[in-house]
Amino acid sequence: MMLKRWTSRVLLIDERDRLLLLCGRDPRRPGAQWWFTVGGGVEDGEDYAQAAVREVREETALSLPVERLSTVVWTRQSLLTVDGQRFDQYEEYRLARVTAAEACTVRIDTTEACYGYRWWAAEELGATSETVRPKGMASHLTRLLTAVGGPHPEPVLHLGDFDEDTDPE
Repeated sequence: MMLKRWTSRVLLIDERDRLLLLCGRDPRRPGAQWWFTVGGGVEDGEDYAQAAVREVREETALSLPVERLSTVVWTRQSLLTVDGQRFDQYEEYRLARVTAAEACTVRIDTTEACYGYRWWAAEELGATSETVRPKGMASHLTRLLTAVGGPHPEPVLHLGDFDEDTDPE
């Protein structure tokens, strides 16, 4: 059975234009590991922005007000299987800049990213052979950060519709 899931994701960017990514693995597929943005499911009674700030707080211990989030910058639709469960997942991405002091206080909830976290420069993302989701993160992030240096009124970019289980990396 495929579950429908609506998610709100946050591109947490530090003062050096690095993106915070969490590392996850699928316990049913040895060696399946990927890097992904902070964020998660929208709960009953929440809008996407409320879900975003709740997820940032739960996953990083940072308390950001909704006003610190940009408008939606990207959307994506993906099919994926994790721990034997198939998902049809809609994703909205917003950007939030954090200060150096805030970046130093990040405490990652190990139930969300039990395999680590890392601040990535766009150049590092472009050069890595590791799986990063969404695909093409380096070029999308570079365009986003150079557009106007952060949150901006540009049109929302739909990154595409993907089947993470079958689409090549």
